[in-house]
Amino acid sequence: MKYFDCAATVPMDEEALAAYVEINKTYFGNSESLHNHGIEAQDVLENSRSYLAEKLNCDPKGLFFTSGGTESNLLAILSLARKARNSGKGNHIITAESEHTSVHSAFKILEKEGFQVTKLNLETDGRISPKRVIQNLRSNTILISIQHINQEIGTIQPIQEMSKLLDRKKVFFHTDCVQSFGKVDLREIIPYVDSISVSSHKIGGPKGVGAVYIHPDCSYEPVVPLLSHERGFRGGTVNVPGIAAFAVAAAKSDPAFYWKECMRKRELFRSALPSFPYTIFEAKQSAQLPSIIGMAIEGMEGQLVMLECNRLGFAISTGSACNERKGEGAKTIAAMGAPAAVAKQFFRISFDHQTADSDIIDLAKALYGIACRFSPGSLVQRTMVQSCWKTV
Repeated sequence: MKYFDCAATVPMDEEALAAYVEINKTYFGNSESLHNHGIEAQDVLENSRSYLAEKLNCDPKGLFFTSGGTESNLLAILSLARKARNSGKGNHIITAESEHTSVHSAFKILEKEGFQVTKLNLETDGRISPKRVIQNLRSNTILISIQHINQEIGTIQPIQEMSKLLDRKKVFFHTDCVQSFGKVDLREIIPYVDSISVSSHKIGGPKGVGAVYIHPDCSYEPVVPLLSHERGFRGGTVNVPGIAAFAVAAAKSDPAFYWKECMRKRELFRSALPSFPYTIFEAKQSAQLPSIIGMAIEGMEGQLVMLECNRLGFAISTGSACNERKGEGAKTIAAMGAPAAVAKQFFRISFDHQTADSDIIDLAKALYGIACRFSPGSLVQRTMVQSCWKTV
């Protein structure tokens, strides 16, 4: 099976796996215990925290480990929003229709508690204009949560530009960086946000490990009171081996090399595609993560394309793994204003810097074969579809 679902997860890095096994055997103590085994585990934990904080150029005092990106988003959003409201600052929040399911889940909880949530649609290139964010600000706005890189089409939001237009003393800014950590240099956006979420298994670390950074100057209210681990931010025995393996995987990440290689592979894929009615949903090159390609083949549902690819030995997806089984179509495409039928046609190809060039060429050929077999009408004399959903 040729793997093209790297936006969902990637295989665990061998060095990270070796570190996970070794630390599980050697430093097995509970990091909160006061005996030698606990102190040794605590040292491993804090060394990992310091390293990841250095990688992000953030204060380690604000870095908390979690079970992954979903929990990081939930805890960050709930803890910041509730504290701001309870401090009398307001109850209005701005986010995007295209956010990850975990973000929408957090806001669903807050809406039941009386918070007001404004959900912005995307432009036709998959981005949000900073002006749109500012136009929706209210006197009682307390939090903005806009994803850094979209999980379905890979567009990059202008986080810095949005932040510069805000009064950060009044409005918290959270961004989901699960798709961007290890692939772009997050040190560039850290000064512009109050909170970010990252995940381990997207970059070769173990599943079940993530982190959330909340700037130490920000006041937050723990979602669950009276807990002791992670300075009370999150309960449960800390997964020290998984966190250490996460740090090892992060150490091996090289955003500049990743971007260059994936850009080359993206162009290889496009050049290998024969002329047939397909659409690629993307932004301009500088605002597009090259390793995620959101596509549609005219007249074919994305689920059929995915199943046919699977039969032929290619693993692709129809969107975020956290939402794929619902079969609703891509919410990002819907948020861009496309008809429901187009959203249903969506499928996602995602690779990384290690994906073989030959596999990329083979996938392009396979997609053409699928289109020839299932797409309505003859493809022989039809040319590639050009529309407002094509490259902007």
